[in-house]
Amino acid sequence: EVQLQACGGGLVQPGGLLRLSCAASGFTFSAFAMSWIRQVPGQGAEWVSGINSVGSTSSYADSVKGRFTISRDNAKNTVYLEMNNLKPEDTAVYYCTKGPSSAIATMDYLDYWGQGTQVTVSS
Repeated sequence: EVQLQACGGGLVQPGGLLRLSCAASGFTFSAFAMSWIRQVPGQGAEWVSGINSVGSTSSYADSVKGRFTISRDNAKNTVYLEMNNLKPEDTAVYYCTKGPSSAIATMDYLDYWGQGTQVTVSS
């Protein structure tokens, strides 16, 4: 059974930083690309960032480019999202997701989502 356990969310002031982690199990982690998605209740989900299976390629939404960094540790079956210079508009539930192959996938093709972790940016 695929399991994606995200953690690291919380309340942070504008300009602050958070590091999200996602522990994966139930599949060969090193063979699949991973992505982070975020969603505000009542709004559509937004793809935030993705990383390929070996960690050599990453991609970001324009809204977070230059502020967020995705990485992975295949020895620990864990993917990370480091978020710097956080803004109130980054407030959302962040989901760790698995792609169907080694290449970064668009949101329509993600096949497993974790339970999400809440990030709130507010003074």
